[in-house]
Amino acid sequence: MIGVLVLTGFLGSGKTTLLRHLLQQPAFSRTAVIINEFGEIGLDHDLVEASTDSFIELQTGCLCCKVRNDLIETLDEMLRRRDQGSVPPFTRIVIETSGLADPAPILQTLMTNAAGRLVLDGVVTTVDAVNGAAALAREPISLKQVALADRLVLTKSDLANGDQRPLIDRLAQLNASASLVTADHGSIDPALLEGVAVDPHARSLALEAWLGEAANARGPAHARHDSEIETYAVVRDAPIHAIALTLFLEVLAEHCGDRLLRLKGIVDIAESPGRPAVIHGVQHVFHPPAWLPHWPSEDHRTRIILITRGIPRPWVELLLDAMEAEVVAAAGYLPLKGS
Repeated sequence: MIGVLVLTGFLGSGKTTLLRHLLQQPAFSRTAVIINEFGEIGLDHDLVEASTDSFIELQTGCLCCKVRNDLIETLDEMLRRRDQGSVPPFTRIVIETSGLADPAPILQTLMTNAAGRLVLDGVVTTVDAVNGAAALAREPISLKQVALADRLVLTKSDLANGDQRPLIDRLAQLNASASLVTADHGSIDPALLEGVAVDPHARSLALEAWLGEAANARGPAHARHDSEIETYAVVRDAPIHAIALTLFLEVLAEHCGDRLLRLKGIVDIAESPGRPAVIHGVQHVFHPPAWLPHWPSEDHRTRIILITRGIPRPWVELLLDAMEAEVVAAAGYLPLKGS
């Protein structure tokens, strides 16, 4: 499986500078980069402008290309040429979005058209410490880029005047499940961006990081929100029947898709004790559940993180409980322990 990292962030937030530093590190030495337009990237501008091919080998040994017609065609051609040996044998793909792009369609594309060869490794969003607060206040797409992130990277801290705590608090309000790291002159330790492949081979520590602190807290999961976007965790001690989970996700997708910015979680399935399911969805599209061979930590609770716009947490809690109760009643199951 080839991991795909989506790099997003508003205009001028430092995506390209961060990517340039990453591609110079050994950990990113076999990376293919997909960009929206050549003019936006500047990784090696003279080389890009001089090339007539849509696939350019960078001086770092990495590969760079642009979206030609659509993302799926670009990915298919990239994989075909890798198989033929006509491009370097990359082991990772980074998709750098335009600063004005909504990352949700890219995530949906990866979840529905990866053909078993690609897996989403995570969403990284850069936030400018100088202008980030203003962008969040006036640009709705900036809010969404932050809300969909698995990792937030604070850039240009060395140029910012004053206390950055208000901006950091704002980011936590928008996305309580994303970890925040600070770049040093546009550079970070590549290990901080190690995502989690949402498949049965997910690494335990990476999966816990992917779920974030909102899911890992042992106490009550309090929502952190603003007037538009709310992040909260639905936590259950008792196992959930597989059919109830399916119905729950179907109702969310059908009735709340546009307002369900992202959902991710690990679920204790009654029919599969000791082998939890990892679930992941963006708006109307859900990745098929991935079954882990064992729990990644001592915490065996169901933990589902939702990042929503206008979906009340009590409604989600009641929906899950209603689906479980309906399945139990229809099938004649005995109540599960703790329910």
